[in-house]
Amino acid sequence: LIMSPAMWKWTCLVSHLLLSTTVSPLGRQQPLHPKRPFITFTGDQAEGNFNHLVVDERTGHIYLGAVNRIYKLSSDLKVLVTHQTGPDEDNPKCYPPRVVQTCNEPLTPTNNINKMLLIDYKENRLIACGSLYQGICKLLRLDDLFKLGEPFHKKEHYLSGVNESGSVFGVIVSYSNMDDKLFIATAVDGKPEYFPTISSRKLTKNSEADGMFAYVFHDEFVASMIKIPSDTFTIIPDFDIYYIYGFSSGNFVYFLTLQPEMISPPGSTTKEQVYTSKLVRLCKEDTAFNSYVEVPIGCEKNGVEYRLLQAAYLSKAGAILARSLGVGPEDDILFTVFSKGQKRKMKSLDESALCIFVLKKINDRIKDRLQSCYRGEGTLDLAWLKVKDIPCSSALLTIDDNFCGLDMNAPLGVSSMVRGLPIFTEDGDRMTSVIAYVYKNHSLAFVGTKSGKLKK
Repeated sequence: LIMSPAMWKWTCLVSHLLLSTTVSPLGRQQPLHPKRPFITFTGDQAEGNFNHLVVDERTGHIYLGAVNRIYKLSSDLKVLVTHQTGPDEDNPKCYPPRVVQTCNEPLTPTNNINKMLLIDYKENRLIACGSLYQGICKLLRLDDLFKLGEPFHKKEHYLSGVNESGSVFGVIVSYSNMDDKLFIATAVDGKPEYFPTISSRKLTKNSEADGMFAYVFHDEFVASMIKIPSDTFTIIPDFDIYYIYGFSSGNFVYFLTLQPEMISPPGSTTKEQVYTSKLVRLCKEDTAFNSYVEVPIGCEKNGVEYRLLQAAYLSKAGAILARSLGVGPEDDILFTVFSKGQKRKMKSLDESALCIFVLKKINDRIKDRLQSCYRGEGTLDLAWLKVKDIPCSSALLTIDDNFCGLDMNAPLGVSSMVRGLPIFTEDGDRMTSVIAYVYKNHSLAFVGTKSGKLKK
């Protein structure tokens, strides 16, 4: 296998973060290539775990989010710059944060857990969000990690929450003639009145502009956000939406999520809590979020259900896989990892499956659902909004592939699950991460496992 320098750096990086030894398809341990020694980087042990990592696709530089630190590394893992993000005097119960209003809780030195790293290529800056002060974000210059801005004067500046295990994912939508948008999705940690679960924010050219991270649109009745109703927590007290992955494609932004749901098992009169993996879709230009649709996704092989999403990665089909799937080589393919079952989010079973989805087929299912709802068929069917009994309203209009919703029949849920194509299963060492790319018309996937092995 011959890789470009950038791809080799990417693969090495994944390797030494996930890898102890390589594994052949038959499970035999293989020696590492003697001419390619794996390089390692170890941070200050006192600072705890690394949390997030991004690679600058132009330079190969690596940005590593840790506890109280952001590191900039060269492609061979030499430290180029560090930026300190904590600790600082804080209390997670200061709500809103003490920098917005006075807090009566005792303040103590508090670590800043990195919650999100995102490269803004257009403005040559890094968006680094942490857990301090209910989730404050800094904008750092890529070259030297100099702090360009740190908005924290308004309630909407607090984006990611204080929960260390809460998930945050951001997607930047770029424009040539106007400010970019940041779609940001976060677990709300029981504070739905304060944090929207998904919102779109202004990403101004000036890092210190007053409008940085403000909602793209916000008036008394409508805003560029989705909030979980407080009533939902009376049914599922620990309800939250956990974001596993996010990306943009065509006219849409997508997030892959894991959500708790109460269901009635066959033959039972009582409900039990399970987790459902769902894809969420929004139009890039939808300022009122009327285009919000979510569809359950999962995988099955030999009668075994794989329903707990662990990781995902967007790639192209490539000519060879495309032929077998009946799609084009440039069609978007989602590589996903699911673990077995549906009940235990935090203690997933070791049995797992690598599955692929054709994004166009998911979009076709969403279009079918939109068309049926706008014919007045069924209900909105979105469990976390408690709206399963609200009927769809009919309207005479054409719903094409790029339909972005009206102020009716939204937000909308798809009830029937879209099933992925299982291409590999692992019973003893749970798969936990995946990347993929096309090489000489072949689709290649690298999967990291629970025990720190890398499978190609």
